[in-house]
Amino acid sequence: MNVTRKDLEKGQVELSVELSVEEMTPLMEKGAESLSKEVKIEGFRPGKAPLSVLKQKIGELAIMEEAVKISLNKNIYKIIDENLKDKEVVGQPEVEITKLAPNNPVEYKIKVSILPEVKLGKYKDLGLKQEKLVVKEEEVNKIINDLLEMRAKETISDKSIEKGDKVIASVNLFIDNVPVEDGQNPEVTILTGKNYFVDGFDKNIVGLKKGDKKEFNLVYPEKHYNKNLAGKLVDFKVEIKEVYRRELPELNDDLAKIFQFKNVAALKENIQKTVEIQKQREDDQKMEIKLLEKIVDDSKFGDIPESLIKNEASLMMKEMESSIASQGGKFADYLQSINKSQDQLMLEILPNATKRVKSALILKEIAKEEKMNISEAELSKEIEVTRKKYEKSPEAIKNIESPHYKAYLENSLLNQKTIDSLKKWNILKDDSSNK
Repeated sequence: MNVTRKDLEKGQVELSVELSVEEMTPLMEKGAESLSKEVKIEGFRPGKAPLSVLKQKIGELAIMEEAVKISLNKNIYKIIDENLKDKEVVGQPEVEITKLAPNNPVEYKIKVSILPEVKLGKYKDLGLKQEKLVVKEEEVNKIINDLLEMRAKETISDKSIEKGDKVIASVNLFIDNVPVEDGQNPEVTILTGKNYFVDGFDKNIVGLKKGDKKEFNLVYPEKHYNKNLAGKLVDFKVEIKEVYRRELPELNDDLAKIFQFKNVAALKENIQKTVEIQKQREDDQKMEIKLLEKIVDDSKFGDIPESLIKNEASLMMKEMESSIASQGGKFADYLQSINKSQDQLMLEILPNATKRVKSALILKEIAKEEKMNISEAELSKEIEVTRKKYEKSPEAIKNIESPHYKAYLENSLLNQKTIDSLKKWNILKDDSSNK
């Protein structure tokens, strides 16, 4: 077996493998044995037809192809390991048979993507400042008001609509007398004071009563999420079906007890802590991104394989779909609202996908530089936590115990350990602010 290596552009390497006629001889016998199990030949049991008979039945080239497949299945990763000791291969190899003729050497090519070389810039003592988070009173009050809204008492009213009322109405939208797609609502619930449709809508229905009809128009903001409406003059046709007065409960200790708190003070304290934890989590994520971007900008990268970037972009697309679905939306509707196809959105995602790939490469290189690793004890502990979480799902337990999941988990834990270390080395906490 003769192997020739050729370094290609865009983070790829090609290995040309030549098998001599002598090397192909025993492989041909194995190929014939394999194919004869699938091809019915009169007078022979499956898998027992000799090579000479099989050649006449299906042709020598078909047997040669099967012989090459057998060689590949047995040797491909050995070939890659022996000839790319200085590189780290990612993704699945691509194989192409380039020469295949009876009584001649056979040649096939293995193309693989490799991780690029990374020359780290400065990654310690960057002195990034993280300000202490402040939870404002109005943030707490807004959440309390939302809780009160959830327990509002509603009664049907025959009086004019006031701010804060709940209204059931038929609302139809038109642009130049043409009905807006998905803008025909025979019965929609509107909580006045929230500008359910667009700024100015509530002002136009306040003062109406059940049975009243009204037509008016409003201009949608230029940056509205629905591109079909953004910046457009939209005509509204509204008919009031029902009006409800809403009475919010009084905020007192009895109400706090309904939410499982001793008193109002305990309720507010819990809300403040919850908001603080959420804001801290969001701020930590922003600081991580800022820190990694700074290190990436100061580092140098070899050619990054296109497959890595495309895979990351596909993952980001799936994350976006999942996020929209979790909010009850449809990805197709989202694409329509931004007036883009999936391919167009993919092109927009690619630059951020490249950033994420570079960040991952940076973390890998820093972990290597700092000789970080995940011990068996750390890995076992995390696996046990995950196993308990899914103990009622045999299928999940089976996946958790697979080598593939363990490798994924080890990589995830190592990334987190590296990020935690980077934060310690580079982020200065500002404790000067007061809540």
